[in-house]
Amino acid sequence: MRKTDIGLIGLAVMGENLVLNLESKGYSVSVYNRTRAVTDAFIRNRAMGKSIFSYYTLFEFINSISLPRKIILMVKAGEAVDSIIQQILPLLSPGDIIIDGGNSFYKDTDRRVKLVESKGMFYIGAGISGGEEGALNGPSIMPGGSKDAWPFVESILMKISAKADDGSPCCQWIGPGGSGHFVKMVHNGIEYADMQLIAEVYQVLKVVFNLDNEQIARYFTLYNKGKLKSFLIEITAEILTHRDISGVYLVDKILDSAGQKGTGRWSVESAMELGVPFNIIATSVFERILSTQTDDREKGGQVYGHKIHKVGNSTIEDIFKAMYCSKVALYSQGFELLDKASKQFGWELNLSSLAEIWRNGCIIRSAFLDDISAVFRQEGSSNKLLLTSSFADDIIKLQDVWKNVVSDILSAGESIPVMAASLNYFMSITSKSLPANLIQAQRDYFGAHTFERVDRPRGEFFHEEWKRN
Repeated sequence: MRKTDIGLIGLAVMGENLVLNLESKGYSVSVYNRTRAVTDAFIRNRAMGKSIFSYYTLFEFINSISLPRKIILMVKAGEAVDSIIQQILPLLSPGDIIIDGGNSFYKDTDRRVKLVESKGMFYIGAGISGGEEGALNGPSIMPGGSKDAWPFVESILMKISAKADDGSPCCQWIGPGGSGHFVKMVHNGIEYADMQLIAEVYQVLKVVFNLDNEQIARYFTLYNKGKLKSFLIEITAEILTHRDISGVYLVDKILDSAGQKGTGRWSVESAMELGVPFNIIATSVFERILSTQTDDREKGGQVYGHKIHKVGNSTIEDIFKAMYCSKVALYSQGFELLDKASKQFGWELNLSSLAEIWRNGCIIRSAFLDDISAVFRQEGSSNKLLLTSSFADDIIKLQDVWKNVVSDILSAGESIPVMAASLNYFMSITSKSLPANLIQAQRDYFGAHTFERVDRPRGEFFHEEWKRN
């Protein structure tokens, strides 16, 4: 009996689209889903007439795949992944490869790599970004884990990945352990903040400048070029002009309560563990939480009122300039976290290469990433984008506009949490003096936590008897 090239478990939308992507690149695919009806519906419809073969027991599924078996898991992160691994491990042969394409937490992937390798098989945690369209037509793929498995899956993952404008695949080997899923997690954290920033600009244009959806869409289309050109800005313009079947703008009928699946929160928790400033992305996560508190927000509006005043001197062009500055700051924090994790865990991540694989296929794909890749390729000295000469040249010219925009919009009465957090980070990271000396004095006062002195070498610690009789 002819064996298939690869297998996939989990036929939700992402799984189905990934199977179709694989098959369109010339691979025969075995599929399995826990619910038989889901498998049947897929085979009867989207998979009809294609080299896609369904199986209804894991034993049959495993044995339908050629050696060394390559099996992609597209199941819900967490216990479901562990459950599937435990079920299939006894059925596998030495050298077989499990690829987790879901949004697993990187520490779970670390653990699973060790477990599967101890049984003689290989495990790859592959971050996959691009949503339904990306899975079908080419996502950005971030594989890490068992390096010995890479030669057996490299050509497959490269073929199904998105391609940048220069033709290079948006897929590269990331590193050992859970590095692939860590990179995907940071991607999603950046995505949270990027989306929040765009939403803030939309709200400012709508509420402060009193523009309608069509006008706002035209501005997003206008600025979807050059340094701000991105997938998220492109789809924002499309969303704003989309009407439902009744003829009204759909975005105006959507409740202002945003959900999340956890990767943004994981990135914030990881930044705290590694000691990396991450206030911009953390703010975007907290804003999603706050958005769900609709009753409290309504009550707050009743108690305090929410009046919008005339904006200051800032123009719409200034708003987009401030948006660019904020974007540099938030990406700076994301890449700093990647760099810190790389050093902490010995992953040897190439920041320039990571920017390259995000240039197409993924949600944060943008022209901006070409600039980031070039900066890290040329200036490997700093892990902070804000401190590299290329971006510093831009921000020096725009910093006064950035400050004025934040001041004007807040004074007008509109909330811009991520833009303000970005500016606060910029102000802090460029300040020679911060008030942390007082904080450390307070800590020493009540807890004898000691302090360093500016007139003594670093590394010498002192304690003061603050209460003197």
